[in-house]
Amino acid sequence: MRKVLITGTAGFIGYHLAQLLLAEGMAVHGYDAFTDYYDVTLKQARHARLARTNAFTSTLGRVEDLALLTRVTQDFAPDVIVHLAAQAGVRYSLENPQSYIESNVVGTFNVLECARLAQVSHLVLSSTSSVYGGNTAMPFRETDKADQPLTIYAATKKAGEALSHSYAHLWGIPTTAVRFFTVYGPWGRPDMALFKFTRAMLEGNPVEIYNGGDLYRDFTYVSDLVEAIRLLIDVPPRKGEPVAGNDSLSEVAPYRVVNIGNSEKVRLLDFIDALEEALGVKAVRHYMEMQKGDVFATWADNSLLKSLTGFSPTTDYRTGVRHFTNWYHDYYRA
Repeated sequence: MRKVLITGTAGFIGYHLAQLLLAEGMAVHGYDAFTDYYDVTLKQARHARLARTNAFTSTLGRVEDLALLTRVTQDFAPDVIVHLAAQAGVRYSLENPQSYIESNVVGTFNVLECARLAQVSHLVLSSTSSVYGGNTAMPFRETDKADQPLTIYAATKKAGEALSHSYAHLWGIPTTAVRFFTVYGPWGRPDMALFKFTRAMLEGNPVEIYNGGDLYRDFTYVSDLVEAIRLLIDVPPRKGEPVAGNDSLSEVAPYRVVNIGNSEKVRLLDFIDALEEALGVKAVRHYMEMQKGDVFATWADNSLLKSLTGFSPTTDYRTGVRHFTNWYHDYYRA
């Protein structure tokens, strides 16, 4: 039985990925700290659903705890590690930057050490479209420079990419860094726009819309995202073996970066229109200025993902929004 260690299984993406791997008959060990950045009961509910399967085991712990993480890795002996645990949120990094350094830099270093000791066949770690920072040429390609992070969150995720490249070079660890583009869907994070907008609209409160709604995002439905990760697990990078002319494969290491996005630029106001239609409620719109560290638009070039896996996310944002609101009504009885 294939064994996969996933950090962050009580999180939004980690939960969905663990579900998918378990459904395929893999053994999954989840490692999560249940931090209180957002509602812990939501994290507990995700893990409780995973625990219905005997092939799922878990450890409560922080990735900053190297001794515990090392012991768990040695005991479980994973074939693959998927590192998703992170301090998330662009805006919160303005309030508590230290938590991002501890989790996203120190924690990632600890995972890399464990991957080295375990000699895993593939390490997959999460990054973000935020690393593209001040880039204006779109769609974003993995071969674009990403040296102008606009937030501490983005800087820490870029640091994780750089650290993992050095480990891939020094220790020959096949490593794929996946850059996520605005992931949404059922069981999502309460600090994300769709969740916040839904809650506000159902409670009759105004929704805060930055830059007058003149923002564009490449919204990626969570089931598409985890399907892409699942397929990428099977294609570890091999030094000197690019798959296409646009491959981001390192010249000196078994390491590549891959975008996962819907490859569609959607205006925020259109996204809100879709939410109004799904809920049958009109939003009370409170227009605000651009937030510090925000970017005007994100848009993924998905051609490398397609070359590697034959797969591209296709879920239309209107469909994805309906799936989310159905889940929200069911979970919160709202």
